[in-house]
Amino acid sequence: MQNLWHQCWMVLAVLVLQSAQAQTVNQTSWQLGLVLDTTASSRQLSMAQRDRGLALGHSDLSLRGPLSEYFHAEIIGAFHTDDQKLGTHWENAWIQTTRLPAGWQLRAGRFASQLGYWNEIHPHADDFVERGLIERAFLGGHWVDDGVRLNWTAPTDLYVRLGLEAFSGRQLTPEATSGHGAYVANLKIGDDWGVEHSWQWGLSRVNNRREAHAPESGAEAGHSDGPLFHGRGLWISDFVWKWAPGGNPQHRQVRLGWERARLDRALPSEGLFQGHAGHNLGLVWRFDRDWETGVRLDRLSVNAPDASSGSVMAVPARWRETAWMLAYKPTDQQTVRLQWSHQTASASAWSLPLKGKPGHSVMVQYVLSFGAHGAHSF
Repeated sequence: MQNLWHQCWMVLAVLVLQSAQAQTVNQTSWQLGLVLDTTASSRQLSMAQRDRGLALGHSDLSLRGPLSEYFHAEIIGAFHTDDQKLGTHWENAWIQTTRLPAGWQLRAGRFASQLGYWNEIHPHADDFVERGLIERAFLGGHWVDDGVRLNWTAPTDLYVRLGLEAFSGRQLTPEATSGHGAYVANLKIGDDWGVEHSWQWGLSRVNNRREAHAPESGAEAGHSDGPLFHGRGLWISDFVWKWAPGGNPQHRQVRLGWERARLDRALPSEGLFQGHAGHNLGLVWRFDRDWETGVRLDRLSVNAPDASSGSVMAVPARWRETAWMLAYKPTDQQTVRLQWSHQTASASAWSLPLKGKPGHSVMVQYVLSFGAHGAHSF
């Protein structure tokens, strides 16, 4: 199956490149973009995805455009450093319909799942240097997988979108020993209140059919290539509210975001299944055209296996994280961000073999983009 997916990506890449080459002469809307995300960090916190010291964050080279009047395509190659080593992977390689009737849209290939609010957004476009604890612990920071997606958008003034996704699940549970497939159902509802206010609420459910040999194989291995804690079912609810005084978000804007996740059927213990949970609340204030500041509060509670007892009995482990940031955006292509993070954890959390340790961390991030980059969601 894995070889089949590699062959599909190669065919897709050839189709995209041939189409782009053939249509460049006609001056069509094919776009090439490059994003470089660099950071300097004083400390690597627990479950952090950026190295201590100088590091290359989520950077990518992208190509997107029309294959015909009925299909659109995108290819993104991503690169970053992990343990001071450069890693590369295909982040996106998909084809999407553009003219299906009645609000339907179909996508196939490799892409990020649209569960929750942040997963579909590229990490270099986040409001903070590091993603929240929910994404880092349950999704590996950014869940990208091979599959198909079917969306339906209602023809109403109120924004309503229903989505179904079917993935291979290899990126969600890399070390699975049985089962196959991960399936996502999600709902998005949103609206505008006048010209200054807008909001969006979402609810997502993941049904993961892949089972790892150990309940927390990602956490035991301590790597950042996938989720650190696994489960059969994941619920994520999210809400975002935006206020732009005068209706111009480029000059002043307040963004409030909330997210809660529940990972169930995670750990078998005496015939019962115990789960993990987390939530975060973030507030960002753009007080000037070029400046914004924000704060985010994260909480995570997991039931990890007690390695010292030699059984699968659960030991509660908890993390608390507070992040404050100040960002300077002189142009649409540049962001300079200063962030201070403080993380605390229970005694049982300290004993888990995870990258980094709780404490304080000061980070400086510089994001520079060239060319075009795809539009982000709400």
